[in-house]
Amino acid sequence: MENSITSYAVAGRLLHKYIPFLTDPSWTEEVVLTLMSYMAVLSAALAIRRGAHIRMTAFDRYLSPKLLGVLDILADVAVLALGVIMLVEGWRYCTTLGGRGTYISMPRLSRFWMYLPVPVAGAAMIVFELEAVYNHIKSFFVIVTGAAAAIIAAAPCFLRGIPKIHRFVKKSWRRKISLYIL
Repeated sequence: MENSITSYAVAGRLLHKYIPFLTDPSWTEEVVLTLMSYMAVLSAALAIRRGAHIRMTAFDRYLSPKLLGVLDILADVAVLALGVIMLVEGWRYCTTLGGRGTYISMPRLSRFWMYLPVPVAGAAMIVFELEAVYNHIKSFFVIVTGAAAAIIAAAPCFLRGIPKIHRFVKKSWRRKISLYIL
């Protein structure tokens, strides 16, 4: 939608040079800026959901996996705090100072709509970060059952070349061994 409005605005400006009765709509620039603010903050929240946000990984290979998990949780809690701040302060700004102004080209439309994506993205970030924190904490206590447990339990035997691995895997399938990996 943003591209079509931008194209309409650019075409209106170009055609106005040659066809005088086609005027450039004055509202297009403000609508494009508003839609761009929606796109920017909501795509940032989506990047958090996908785990595609910017992070420093230079020292990850030198740290233990448990320490990396703790640092991931710490980073997620910091981003969760940012989401709470965006929700609370963004809503406060939308309903007070931001809601008082109007668009110049559209005087009936409040500027509330331009600032609304900040608290919406804050709410989305809170939900996505709660999910990420839950998944990181859950990764500390992974329960492996069935064939995966048999393979993990048999891996040391396989690496040492012990021929009894087939019998061990067969028995573990019947017992449905559960291993707790910590």
